[in-house]
Amino acid sequence: MPVERRARARRSLTDAASRRFAATRAGRAVAELRMRRVPLHWTNMFGAASLASLAVLFVTGILLMFVYAPSSERVVYHGPWMPLEGITVSKAYASTMAISFEAPGGLLLRQLHHWAALLLPATLILQILVSFFTGAFRRPRRGAWVALYLLFIAVLADGWSGYALPDDMLGGTGLRIVQGIVLAIPFVGVQLSTLLFGGEFPGQIIEHLYPVHVAIVPVALLVLIWVRARAAYRVQPPQFTGPGRTEDDIVGVAWPAAAARSGGLAAMVAGLLVLIASTVAVAPIWDYGPSSPGDASAGSQPDWYTGFLDGALRLVPPGWEFVWLHRTWPLALLVPVAVTGAFLLAGFIYPFFEEWVTGDPRPHNLLDRPRNAPIRTAIGIAALLFYGVLWGAAGADIVAVQFGLALESVIAFFQVAVFLAPIVGFEIARRVCMALQRKDRGILLHGYESGRIVRLPGGEYIEVHSAVPAEDRWRHEGPAASHPYLARPDEHGQLRAVVRVRAALSRLFFEERLEPIPTSVLDEPTVATLDAVASETADRVSHPATVSGQHF
Repeated sequence: MPVERRARARRSLTDAASRRFAATRAGRAVAELRMRRVPLHWTNMFGAASLASLAVLFVTGILLMFVYAPSSERVVYHGPWMPLEGITVSKAYASTMAISFEAPGGLLLRQLHHWAALLLPATLILQILVSFFTGAFRRPRRGAWVALYLLFIAVLADGWSGYALPDDMLGGTGLRIVQGIVLAIPFVGVQLSTLLFGGEFPGQIIEHLYPVHVAIVPVALLVLIWVRARAAYRVQPPQFTGPGRTEDDIVGVAWPAAAARSGGLAAMVAGLLVLIASTVAVAPIWDYGPSSPGDASAGSQPDWYTGFLDGALRLVPPGWEFVWLHRTWPLALLVPVAVTGAFLLAGFIYPFFEEWVTGDPRPHNLLDRPRNAPIRTAIGIAALLFYGVLWGAAGADIVAVQFGLALESVIAFFQVAVFLAPIVGFEIARRVCMALQRKDRGILLHGYESGRIVRLPGGEYIEVHSAVPAEDRWRHEGPAASHPYLARPDEHGQLRAVVRVRAALSRLFFEERLEPIPTSVLDEPTVATLDAVASETADRVSHPATVSGQHF
C-alpha cells in the first residue's frame, strides 16, 4: 500500500506540473506546435541543412577559440612544420599552425569549421532561390524573407572576417584588395582604412576582425534566426497547390514526425561534414606561408560565396578614372562596388517592388509554380546568370592557365557575357515558362498522349488520348486570374508619371500568363467525350470485321 500511495503521489505531482505548464504561455505554444502541420515538399528541408551547418560552425568555433591567439604580434616559429622553423610570423599564424599540428583533433576541427562555413551560404542561397521562384516572399511572409536575406549577408560578413584570421599569405592578399577598395572611396577612404587597419597595412587588422567574427556577427546571426523563427511561427507554413487545396488548407506531417524528419536530415548533414573534413584538406596555410605586407600570392582565390565580388573587380577596364573636385575618382573600383551593392539591394527589396507593381497586398499561403509566373522566373534566371558570370570571372586567370588561353581573351568573354547572358537568359526563361503553360493547357483540354495509334476503317490514323483524372487536374492548372494595376487619376484629375510607370510594369508582369480555363470547360462532359473516343476506338480495333487495317 505505501508503494501504491507513493506512485499515486508521483503521478499526481507530474500531472499537476503538466497542467500548470499547459496553462502558461509557453505551454500553449508547445501545444500549438504539436498540432501544427508542416508540408512534406523537399524544398522545406534546406532549413534543416542550414541549421546543421550553423550548429557545426558554432561548436567548432567555440572550441577553436581556446587555442587561437588573435594577435598581430611577431614571434619566431618553432613547431613541427620544419620549412617554417625560425621564420618570423604573427601569433595568429603560429597559433593556427599549433591548432593544425599540435592540438589533439585540431586539424579536424579547423577543417570542419571551414567546410561548414562553405556549406552554410550554399544552403541559404538555395532557401532564397526557393522562396523567390515560388513566391514565398509575399505577404504574410515578407518578414521571413527580410530575415533570411539579412542572414545571408551576415554569413558573408562572418566568412569574410574569418578568411583573414589565420594570417596566411592567401588571407593577407585578400586584405590588401580590401584596403585598395577602401582607399578608393573619395574623401573618406584614407580615414576608413586607418580606422579599419589601425594604421598602416596590415596594422591591427587581426585584433579588429576577431571580435567581428566571434561576437558581433554571431550575435546578429542568432537574432536573425530568432526573428525568422518567430515570423514562421506566427503564420502557417506555405505549401504548393494540390487537389482541392485552398489557401487555408495545410497538408503534411505534425509533431513529432516533422521534428524527426528535420532532425534526421540535420544529423546526416553534420555527419557528412565530419566525413568531408576527415578526408578532404582545405585551407592548407602551411603551403601558403605567413602573410607578408610586401608580397602577394599568385593565383589567390576568395571563398566561393564572395567570388562574385572579386569577379566584378576584374571585369572593369584598367585606367578607368577621372579627376573631379581635386580628387581622383577610380571608377575601376567604385563601379564594381556600386554594381554589386545594387545587385544585393535589388534582391532585398524585390518583394516590396513586386507588391507595388502588382498592387496585390493579399496574403498568399499557396506557392506558385515557377512556370506560372514567367516574368518573376525570368528575372530570377537573369539574376543567377549575372551572379554566375561575375563568379566565373573571379577565376579568369585560372581558366586562362588551365586551358592555355590569353587572359585578355577570357576577360573580354566575361565582359560581354555579363551584359548578354542576363538578357538572353531572361528571354529564354520567359518563353520556356509560356511553353510549359501551353503544354499544361493542352493536356487539360485534350488529355494525355496515350501512345496508342490506331488505323480507322477509312484508313485514317489517330492517337487515343486519355482524359486527365479529376484529382490530377491541379497539376496542369495555369496561373490564377490576374488583375493588373490600373492607372487612375488622383483627386485633382492628374495622371502622375509614377502611376503610369506602375501600370505599364504591371501589364508587363501579367501579360505573360494564360487566362484560367473556365470550370465549365473541364466538367464531366469533356472527360466523358475523351473517354468515349478512347472506348469507341478500342471497340473498333477489337472487332476485325469492322476494321480494315492494323492496330499499332
